[in-house]
Amino acid sequence: MSLIRRIHHVAYRCRDARETVEFYRDVLGMAFTTAFAEDRVPSTHEPDPYMHVFLDAGMGNVLAFFELPTREPMSRDPNTPSWVQHIAFELDSVDTLEQMRNRLTARGLEVVGPTDHGLFKSIYFFDPNGHRLELTVNTATPELEQRAREVAPAMLEEWSRTKRAPRHAAWLHEREFASDPSPPGAQS
Repeated sequence: MSLIRRIHHVAYRCRDARETVEFYRDVLGMAFTTAFAEDRVPSTHEPDPYMHVFLDAGMGNVLAFFELPTREPMSRDPNTPSWVQHIAFELDSVDTLEQMRNRLTARGLEVVGPTDHGLFKSIYFFDPNGHRLELTVNTATPELEQRAREVAPAMLEEWSRTKRAPRHAAWLHEREFASDPSPPGAQS
């Protein structure tokens, strides 16, 4: 039994707090809820002025950012591809996903997708800080979600031994999926 109730907030760094709040508020519709600003870090007491802003991402999920004006400019980990670290936000429908894609491209943002992941569809873009964002909508049936859950332990085990992509859930990305939702080897 987990002692964790939920994620209270997730915090990232930003270049400019105002620009970041405006982007998440105006582009993604998140409410700007709280701001903290201090000249000293409360947990370490070191002098390090910051602005900490919080945005309501819906259903009790909070996204926060720190602007750190006295620190070196922010950058990405050069050893991690830009597509790996990202924040994914769930939408309610494929229509909303398409509306958001159109809204983002109309604002001049480069959008990748929609990408069909078998269980969900997503689009990808970057915020003004260079953080990759994903907007996604679940498209799977409960049966497909269950099949994916069932093969997850075996996939992790095989990956751990071989460091090669296991084929247990290849059915999620294969074209034949549309005509035959059964994964290879499944009993009818």
